[in-house]
Amino acid sequence: MSGRPIEASGMPGTMAGPLRVSVLGAGSWGTALAALACARADTMLWGRDPGTVAQINTQRLNARYLPGISLPLRLQASHDFEAAVAHAQGDKGLIILGVPVAGMADTCARLAQQLAQSAQPAPAIIWTCKGFHHDTGQLPHEIAQAAFASQPDTRLGVLSGPSFAREVALGLPVALTVASRQAETAQRVIAVMHGELARIYSSTDVIGVEVGGALKNIMAIACGVSDGLGLGTNARAALITRGLAEMQRLGLAMGGQAETFAGLTGLGDLVLTATGDLSRNRKVGLAIGAGKTLTQALEGGVTAEGARCAQAALALGARFGVDLPITEAVCRVLFDSMAPREAVSRLLAREARPESPYRPPS
Repeated sequence: MSGRPIEASGMPGTMAGPLRVSVLGAGSWGTALAALACARADTMLWGRDPGTVAQINTQRLNARYLPGISLPLRLQASHDFEAAVAHAQGDKGLIILGVPVAGMADTCARLAQQLAQSAQPAPAIIWTCKGFHHDTGQLPHEIAQAAFASQPDTRLGVLSGPSFAREVALGLPVALTVASRQAETAQRVIAVMHGELARIYSSTDVIGVEVGGALKNIMAIACGVSDGLGLGTNARAALITRGLAEMQRLGLAMGGQAETFAGLTGLGDLVLTATGDLSRNRKVGLAIGAGKTLTQALEGGVTAEGARCAQAALALGARFGVDLPITEAVCRVLFDSMAPREAVSRLLAREARPESPYRPPS
């Protein structure tokens, strides 16, 4: 497994003193992480909608994104962006970006501007979104680095892994990986979140973690389509296995590490998203396999990052010379009106080849 577990107590470099956390984005995942963080740190959740913020503060509910779940009394919410950022500024602060990839650039630019104007030490900043930017093909860390180019000492990282927001908000166990090139960033996340409900592993492989998080959504759509067609569990297992190989091929070409894809943010996240009933990407695939169009599958405001970034992933495959047959099949079905059964037939008809490259005996 990529990374190593670090206990929050007795760990060299563990944060001493009060920890302050701001979560920017009051969707399902941002709210769930804020609920987790507030058990150990003074936590503020920022949301754009004043009504959602008021509901969190007065009723301890986020009915739109986490219906029926009571939120901790300690959790504070605000729709004042500047106040939320200021809450976490300082050398014990952590800002968690709970926004989708499409919102990363604007949020990071706004955040960078405010931090540049402050005399206080900058907090560590991590993001949780999974995917490629649908126009540029950028990974989230590339978007963040561009926004903070004038502040090169900013501590950045990504938090990812097999996790449904609803289960985290209910207090069910979860294991996640924080990836950063600065050890202090990982230590700060661990100090805030590692404990009875969450096990946090550390890694330095930001690229591998992000590529795994992006492509697993595309593979989950493929598995949903297969299940919607009634192709059985054998087909699903084949898609998961070959999907993992596809994820690893692109990840290695882009600079990731092979072992990352055997860990939480590779295999772990893929299995959860491809098989779990709470997976939005799987639900979209199921709907398409049952005969709906992509537009129909996304009705009601359903967000499926795999649909948003599939074309960008395919373009990256071409750019790096990596074969991505499952991603290509998903794109054909989603955007070129190819019948799902035809896409499956074409995958099966591909030329036979060894499962792994031949290595002569030593």
